[in-house]
Amino acid sequence: MIPVSVVIVTKDEERNIRDALESVRDFEDIVVLDAFSSDGTPAICREYTSRVYQQEWMGYARQKQAAVDRAERQWVLILDADERVTPELEKEISETIQAGAFSGYYLPRKSFFLGRWMRHSGWWPDHILRLFRKDTAYIEPREVHEKVVVNGAVGYLKEPLEHYTYRTISDYIRKMENYSTLSAQERGDKKDAPLISMALNPFAVFIKMFFLRQGFRDGMHGFILAGLYSFYTFLKYAKVWEKRKKG
Repeated sequence: MIPVSVVIVTKDEERNIRDALESVRDFEDIVVLDAFSSDGTPAICREYTSRVYQQEWMGYARQKQAAVDRAERQWVLILDADERVTPELEKEISETIQAGAFSGYYLPRKSFFLGRWMRHSGWWPDHILRLFRKDTAYIEPREVHEKVVVNGAVGYLKEPLEHYTYRTISDYIRKMENYSTLSAQERGDKKDAPLISMALNPFAVFIKMFFLRQGFRDGMHGFILAGLYSFYTFLKYAKVWEKRKKG
């Protein structure tokens, strides 16, 4: 068994959670913090661990920090329900924490989007800091796109974490509605100009993803992804404008 606490937050993840838990069944400690799912998520989780807790949703950062606080091992790995730890990554994690050269590690993440692995568009390698010593790190309190902050040196692993992201365009649109609202709340007090941002930033995002980050090499998938991110950017600033208009 690998002496690492895996922490997962869930909310109605019946479709994803079994594969996620199956991928980390060789880890010593698995902590699940469920936001009172209405489906079979908690029951599935209890097949893999007795450490299943429930807590009303407090936001991404606070919810994940509450899960991390329950971890019993020195090393912690944050895993989302739509992510998988491969055997190769599991082996690298085991060897890495024994060496203990750093306080935290970035993992390369590869994403499966609309039926294919993305290799460009800024989605590969998508390095995220997910493995860290509990006593040296905390989750930055943000509305969305929360991240782990480590007080110490950090390194990089080589084996990728698999991310089974949006299965359909409708999946993306449903999540975009929530993320754009949270992003607008986070930007509400910043002194930018929503009109200029609405006009220019979506175009800049498309150019960056499709051309500068070579999304064109992902074919139609890269084009669709860049278009969706552009629309997300427009929606985010439109909601900032709406929020300020309402006072």
